[in-house]
Amino acid sequence: MDQQAYNYDKIAKAIEYIVANAKEQPTLTEVADEVSISQFHFQRLFSEWAGVSPKKFLQYITAGYLKDKIRESTNLSELAESAGLSSQSRVYDHFISIEGVTPQEYKSAGKGLVISYGFHETPFGECFIAATERGICAMAFVDQSTRDFQLIDLARRWHYATIRPDQQSTAAYVRRIFSPATGSLEKLPLLVQGTNFQLKVWEALLNIPQGAVTTYQQIAERIGHPKAVRAVGSAVGDNPVAYIIPCHRVIRKEGVLGEYRWGSLRKKALIGWEAAQQDEEYFAQGKAS
Repeated sequence: MDQQAYNYDKIAKAIEYIVANAKEQPTLTEVADEVSISQFHFQRLFSEWAGVSPKKFLQYITAGYLKDKIRESTNLSELAESAGLSSQSRVYDHFISIEGVTPQEYKSAGKGLVISYGFHETPFGECFIAATERGICAMAFVDQSTRDFQLIDLARRWHYATIRPDQQSTAAYVRRIFSPATGSLEKLPLLVQGTNFQLKVWEALLNIPQGAVTTYQQIAERIGHPKAVRAVGSAVGDNPVAYIIPCHRVIRKEGVLGEYRWGSLRKKALIGWEAAQQDEEYFAQGKAS
């Protein structure tokens, strides 16, 4: 197993155990024992990944904390603007361009396109990513049981495209996505298949800064369809590009994280990690000022 995959596997199991036993507030030793590594190794592993202790991490995914974050996100435009470009870890949020295929291109199901794909390790487990010369057209978190499904689904969506493995070209995208501070500041292009309504929803998701959360109702209001909450939920669930189009930042109005296409546990990991990064940045900025 790749080191990054091994680390995330241990971290995911720890998060699952911490959440399940939140009332008992397990000690660091108990959590380390649960994931079968030493307390010292676990503490270092979790701190390097999240930047905070497991106990602090748990606070970021509680309903009370998340409800406060929802109240902060009543205006997505202002929220995105206030995030600015002050942080390198968030900078790629502001450098994404999303393009929808034309109706004719949708009918032709990718005819004439060459799609390269690869499987890569990330801080949140293995991902599948596929891209054309015009941009990323698919991304998903996977495990051994879902790898083949992603290829089948890609072939179904882009039936007449030439689909080929190319780890080298897709690795470059993965570096830009998960290590934005070391990557290019050129726009990260996305090429997606979707209805006009879906595109509006996905564009609205791109306005949610890292560390923030919003609700399905707020997204519906943002795109001018306040009564289309159920349709918004469907569009969020149909997001073809995981993580980059941050559908994981949409939660229930009660502060409950809810389900996630790539696993509710991974959603907890994503939300908690992003909140920890934001707090770390604000703390660092406060000390610098």
